[in-house]
Amino acid sequence: MSAKKGIRYGYWMPVFGGWLRNVEDEQMEASWEYTRKLAQRSEDLGFDLSLIAELNLNDIKGTDAPSLDAWSTAAALAAVTSTLELMVAVRPTFHSPALFAKQAANIDRISNGRLALNVVSSWWEQEALMYGVDFERHDDRYGRTAEWLEVVNGAWTEKVYSHSGRYYKTENTVLEPKPIRTPRPPIYAGGESEAAKNLIAQRCDAYVMHGDSPQHVATKIADMRDRRDRFGLPPMQFGLAGYAFIRNTENEVKRELERITDVKQNAKGYENYQQWLQGTQLEQTMSIQEYSVSNRGLRSGLIGTPEQVQDQISRFEEAGVNLLLLQFSPQLEEMERFSQSVIRAGTGQ
Repeated sequence: MSAKKGIRYGYWMPVFGGWLRNVEDEQMEASWEYTRKLAQRSEDLGFDLSLIAELNLNDIKGTDAPSLDAWSTAAALAAVTSTLELMVAVRPTFHSPALFAKQAANIDRISNGRLALNVVSSWWEQEALMYGVDFERHDDRYGRTAEWLEVVNGAWTEKVYSHSGRYYKTENTVLEPKPIRTPRPPIYAGGESEAAKNLIAQRCDAYVMHGDSPQHVATKIADMRDRRDRFGLPPMQFGLAGYAFIRNTENEVKRELERITDVKQNAKGYENYQQWLQGTQLEQTMSIQEYSVSNRGLRSGLIGTPEQVQDQISRFEEAGVNLLLLQFSPQLEEMERFSQSVIRAGTGQ
């Protein structure tokens, strides 16, 4: 069974220099030069979208390792790409909403309407303290996010916009030029708490999920569709994170899996493991072995021979997934292999 091109293929931009906490050098440096090369090549390979994560500290390689700023990187990529949708993460606690709306509208213009948002309610208390940002409790963060989205959307869509709320106040805001995409750039968000899911169903355009099996994903999608229907809103899109690699034989698959899950708990990327668990509300427990690979990516089962991965993608499409957000290591080499074995195979190219 071939994976169909009806599903969109996205990937995480390696702004942290990789996705494996136990491999120090993944040969994908956190630099503008590598990021530009990867983005431009990914368009040729058939990828539709790149997610650009926003953290001021390196969550994967340790807090003293390099990491790229999401929004200046996105602005630069907007100018040197032509088809790639740029889904850029934004955390409301780090951005004044009206000022952010102005900056994001400009990037959307630079990209000719290819900007999208991935709205994230912050979880990392250490980072907030280091960068002088207030760190709020879990449900309070979602309250702020809801109001933040209201201000951003108002500034994008109304000629003159005013707002007075618990967290933000603006008076007669004028934002010109508006974003190219109407009524606004699409808003993606993820979360597993009740507060998160209700906010996303009401305020966002797409729900993105951590790695999981097709069966669990189908249940989550059904739940979000029900929530969406209760608000009387049009259907959402559904994205899924996954760590992917293709090998030709079962033995090669086994060797690569052993390499990426060889836990070295003295590695700097594990230092914030407990803090991450305390700052999130997950529906399922997560082992430190799974934490070796970012975003529960291995649970999606997108590793194996070309046929195995194609079949798994078809199962996700049947479950309702519209977009895969993939991680690879080393990024460029594995994306080349994935494109040839899955994306091009699914389109007959």
